[in-house]
Amino acid sequence: MTTQRAPVVDGLQYANWSKKIFQQMREGGVDAVHVTIAYHENFRETVLNVEQWNRWFEQYPDLIFQGRWASDIDIAMETNRTAIFFGFQNPSPIEDDIGLVEIVHTLGARFMQLTYNNQSLLATGCYEAEDPGVTRMGKQVIKEMNRVGLVVDMSHSAERSTLEAIELSDRPIAITHANPYDWHPALRNKSNTVLKALSESGGMLGFSFYPHHLAGKTDCTLQSFCEMAARTAEVMGVEHIGIGSDLCQDQPDSVVEWMRVGRWSKEIDYGEGTADNAGFPPQPDWFTDNRSFPGLRAGLLKSGFSEADTDRLLGGNWLDFFRENFTPQASV
Repeated sequence: MTTQRAPVVDGLQYANWSKKIFQQMREGGVDAVHVTIAYHENFRETVLNVEQWNRWFEQYPDLIFQGRWASDIDIAMETNRTAIFFGFQNPSPIEDDIGLVEIVHTLGARFMQLTYNNQSLLATGCYEAEDPGVTRMGKQVIKEMNRVGLVVDMSHSAERSTLEAIELSDRPIAITHANPYDWHPALRNKSNTVLKALSESGGMLGFSFYPHHLAGKTDCTLQSFCEMAARTAEVMGVEHIGIGSDLCQDQPDSVVEWMRVGRWSKEIDYGEGTADNAGFPPQPDWFTDNRSFPGLRAGLLKSGFSEADTDRLLGGNWLDFFRENFTPQASV
């Protein structure tokens, strides 16, 4: 099954899902989205989130459907719908049971972060003072993730852990939503050392539009973003970059507390040591929701990206990555 035009794929969103947002995906021509269905949930709680998505798929079959394989993006494009791919921003859904890796892949999970800011059973998050790297369990879980086709995501991980995951994984990993540290020095943004190792291993970086990760935050201009994308293409190669907008549309500020704190602290820890991180800041005016993708395309073209490279950045690269990495490894 093939399609003529290049797809538009967003490598990460965590919106307050509604029919309005699903309609905006269609208005923006978004063919596939990797959605977060777990932050700190255990396995059973994650299953409840899958149940909720199943209800949305039943309610809005003309707008969305569950994506499991790269070929579902072709189906989305042919039927004018958006394929929804599940992912976790924390390994909490597998608890301390490596056998659950295959189970969550069977349920449709296609990405799992080894950490979300803090130390986990698998690796170290970017807010920890010390980074001892990937743990013993983490090494085994990476092997199992490689086997079943669950992509290792290191978006919130510290540097040593990220570099070790790249080295340990037999399959390319992803950093689904982050930006270069040298453009904006947020704790979650990535060094050129990481970006080069990621590209050399065949991995993918999704550029984030979350204001705390943008130079100038909410006031970041489209021109500044596109210039950063062009510089990153020089570092990594244009075939290793995409979009991971980190769009948290319509979420209340109480959700930030769940994202940042979960159940591990009685105190509110907003991260990065500043009170202005407490809530969701306004999006930059050039990317407010899924209808902004055509404007983003125009900005990339204006900044000097070719039509072909723009197509790759907006979705073609993710499609190629999905094709290679969602299916189980062939048996030896």
